[in-house]
Amino acid sequence: MLCVYTLGAGTVVARSVESTRGFIDKNERADEAVEKLINNVKVFYNPIAEQVTVNFKLGKQANVTIKVMDALGNEVLNLMNGRLDGGIQNLSFESNSKLTTGVYFVRVSSGAETVVKRISVR
Repeated sequence: MLCVYTLGAGTVVARSVESTRGFIDKNERADEAVEKLINNVKVFYNPIAEQVTVNFKLGKQANVTIKVMDALGNEVLNLMNGRLDGGIQNLSFESNSKLTTGVYFVRVSSGAETVVKRISVR
C-alpha cells in the first residue's frame, strides 16, 4: 500500500507501507507501521541563487537519490545518486544554468521512501 501525506511547509511524503497484519486498520497510524529512513529534510537558502543545500537525517546506511524536478514533474537535475552512511547529511550543490527563475521541487528518495520540498529560484 502507498501512503501519501503532507507534513506542512511544502513537504510531501510518500511511503510504501506494510503492516505486520498485512493491512493498516483505523487504529494504526502509517508512520508507526514502518521506521522512518529519511527525517527532517531541509532545503536552504530558499529562494536559492547560486547554491542549494540539502540537510536531512538518514536512519541507517542507504542508497539515496536527490533530484530537482520542475513544476510538471520533469527531472531538471540529478544532484546525487549514491550510498550514504546513517546520520546527519549536509550536502551542497551549485545551481547552474538549468535552474532558471521559477518554482522547483527537491526530491530526496531512498528505497520506498520519498520526501519532496518546494524551492524557488531567483
